[in-house]
Amino acid sequence: MIRSTTEFLAEWKSETEATQRLLDVLTDESLGQAMTPDHRTLGQIAWHLVWVLGSMTQLGLDFLKPDGGELAPSSAEKIASEYKRVSQQFADAVESRWNDDTIVENAAHLRLLIQHEVHHRGQMTVLMRQAGLPIAGVYGPSKEEWIRQGKEPYL
Repeated sequence: MIRSTTEFLAEWKSETEATQRLLDVLTDESLGQAMTPDHRTLGQIAWHLVWVLGSMTQLGLDFLKPDGGELAPSSAEKIASEYKRVSQQFADAVESRWNDDTIVENAAHLRLLIQHEVHHRGQMTVLMRQAGLPIAGVYGPSKEEWIRQGKEPYL
């Protein structure tokens, strides 16, 4: 349970850093990777994470929504940079506008936001593997990171 601004912001920082590590690996070519033709592409899932942050303004937080519409841009750099900007502005708005009471009032929304991010980050890692991209560790080392450390990769 989220009980304080400090607690939430520490968790948010950790989660957004993990997401940013994945977004920073995306290439323009990889954005079209999809599981099947009728599912979201890697680029659309990545942009969805950016776009959803803009909905948090409905909770009375004042920050600039993502630049662009709901359809993903064709630039991986644009997706990564907008995520970095919007996730930081969201954190800044929480820190400057909310107190511990407001955090507790909105804890369910904040928990859902984090779970939503984790869910889509998992989808992204599968599509990133299919696209041949290296995966950054999220809650521990990735296969690539184990190999760089000279360890046997787990299977």
